[in-house]
Amino acid sequence: MKTINDFNFENKKALIRVDFNVPLDEEFNITDNTRILAAKPTILKILEDGGSAILMSHLGRPKGVQDEFSLNHIVAAVSDAIGVQVKFVNNCIGDDVEKAAAELQNGEVLLLENLRFHAEEKAGDVDFAEKLSKLGDIYVNDAFGSAHRAHASTTIVAQFFPENKCFGLLLAQEIESLNKVLNDNEKPVTAVIGGAKVSSKIDVIENIMDKVDNIIIGGGMAYTFIKVKGGKIGDSIVEDDKLQVAQDILNLAKQKNTRIHLPIDVIAADAFSESANTQIFPANDIPDGWQGLDAGPKTNVGFSFVIADSKTILWNGPVGVFEMEKFAKGTIELGNAIAEATADGAFSLVGGGDSVAAVKQFGLADKMSYISTGGGAMLEMLEGKSLPGIEAILK
Repeated sequence: MKTINDFNFENKKALIRVDFNVPLDEEFNITDNTRILAAKPTILKILEDGGSAILMSHLGRPKGVQDEFSLNHIVAAVSDAIGVQVKFVNNCIGDDVEKAAAELQNGEVLLLENLRFHAEEKAGDVDFAEKLSKLGDIYVNDAFGSAHRAHASTTIVAQFFPENKCFGLLLAQEIESLNKVLNDNEKPVTAVIGGAKVSSKIDVIENIMDKVDNIIIGGGMAYTFIKVKGGKIGDSIVEDDKLQVAQDILNLAKQKNTRIHLPIDVIAADAFSESANTQIFPANDIPDGWQGLDAGPKTNVGFSFVIADSKTILWNGPVGVFEMEKFAKGTIELGNAIAEATADGAFSLVGGGDSVAAVKQFGLADKMSYISTGGGAMLEMLEGKSLPGIEAILK
């Protein structure tokens, strides 16, 4: 696996695909700069070698050229984050862009305009990719969040750099961290799979079954499993069309000797609201008119025991509606248990938007071994799929 550490960038222009698809408020201030900071080590390594960096990214889902999605809005924030004054050019292909790239001096950084202002980007257009390729000497993909897309800048452009292409430090670390969970792991391995729907995680659960010792199933998706086992779930969220799928997963787990852990008790509410009345019920005996919205105290203790006994932990999805304070305790206690296991030497990988949001919200981010920057890309890797952005570098 070639990374930027296999290259010397002295007097070279690195064309880097970064993932600067960051959230902005109404005044175009960045509300979370995690993805920019994640790209910083790659950019600085290239500059320290004596090279220059040309950054390309998308932002949002623009329909044509729309100022609200211009990367010009983030230039100052990127400059502050990496500690280098970033130059900007208001397109990503064309004469002006080629001139700006040609004039870029060693130690300088140029940010191109939003790639998705051109429909050819998402279409994976070869001519568009070739125009991008003219800007740099070495192609670096450091955008894990977009590695599952066969877009011009993430995949197609690599073919114009047959020898001079590599992974950035972030993307390499993402691959290594997922490999550490799925293949090169220390046992026991526990996967915590949460969130609202079984349907979005079926392929993940089936693919990791051979590789893990325990699967903790929490959040809304747990009620589909509890119902198929004959439990009463009241008004809790359920996918009735996925009951057979849930049963198949339980059967497969028995065959593979993988232990599935479901909630024992839940905090239920008489409405989906912060001001609802709440009560603790057994997870398989929730009365009509009540819906489970968080893991209960016995469940939290049980899940914590499983986590404490684990050497490798994957966390993808919360175990309750943590956005409401009343139903956040299960996710907080789970996070604390993973943090304690990590402090005791376990390797913990957190991925997926809601899990990452939870660890940040509850001050646990620096207590985890690794936090993934790519939700969809991570899920596809966990499903066993090959990612076009990764394959293009390995070819």
